[in-house]
Amino acid sequence: MSAIVAKVREPLIEGNKSYHDITEDICSPTERLPGIAWLVGLLVSVSVLTFGLVCIFITIWFGIGTWHLNRTIGWGWDITNFVWWIGIGHAGTLISAILLLFRQRWRTGVNRAAEAMTIFAVMCAGLFPLIHMGRIWLGFFIFPYPNTRGPLWVNFNSPLLWDVFAISTYLTVSLLFWYTGLVPDFATIRDRATGFRKKVYNFLSFGWTGAAKHWQRWENVSLVLAGLATPLVLSVHTIVSFDFATSVIPGWHTTIFPPYFVAGAVFSGFIQLYCSTGRNSIGFSAKNLSRIFSGMYCWCFSIKSRYDGTSSGGGTIGILF
Repeated sequence: MSAIVAKVREPLIEGNKSYHDITEDICSPTERLPGIAWLVGLLVSVSVLTFGLVCIFITIWFGIGTWHLNRTIGWGWDITNFVWWIGIGHAGTLISAILLLFRQRWRTGVNRAAEAMTIFAVMCAGLFPLIHMGRIWLGFFIFPYPNTRGPLWVNFNSPLLWDVFAISTYLTVSLLFWYTGLVPDFATIRDRATGFRKKVYNFLSFGWTGAAKHWQRWENVSLVLAGLATPLVLSVHTIVSFDFATSVIPGWHTTIFPPYFVAGAVFSGFIQLYCSTGRNSIGFSAKNLSRIFSGMYCWCFSIKSRYDGTSSGGGTIGILF
């Protein structure tokens, strides 16, 4: 880390830190008691979670009529949140996977937050269709498996069933991609831990020793998962858009929805990831991070412009970054 640095590009990690210093900065929070700020954040998070669980309980107890759904309104609060959470989770895996495929070393500054954001966002998104069913305890009915219910079978022509397959596949690949990247990190913490913590991290690291063969297999698996995750990012939100595009309602029955949904999802995911990693942690330059995401925004906007023919919007970059 203390090698020669090009003058034309500022270092992504400031402070002239060595690999040992970075390891200490990353591992030390797991080895000491949390501070006041962490406890306050945990209290706020648990409070919001409790409020959400109460709202879910009220919705299940009284029915989805609490969302003002009736005979003329088939979807409302749930479909809005479903699409929003799916969009938030899209850019996370997209950023991490594409940067890995293109061998961008600065990916390590954002990939953990990006992949974790994807997993939690997809989990939140999957919650709303289950609640929309009205009887969440019968949620397993959405899976096509041999049963004794006679003619009661899933409708393979329904885009809602396509959502089930797309989201479950996307969540599985994202989980594997995220956990595979964590294996060497778990091994690093294991080597510094003692007692029961050492046993836990030894189990999580799958006996990782840092041998050349382990690194070779780890890289091969990571590349395969990145190659699978990249097209999944495009296909999942395309299938989500089919919830609207395959309807017969004028104005919704259109083929432009898939590219619009994908572009919108990437936009929202980029901004969410920027907000999640925007603070200057462990010396990562916030200014350089801003440049990185502004470049991603320009790339995404250029793709969207090819569909709708617009060329304005460059001023938005100045507002966001």
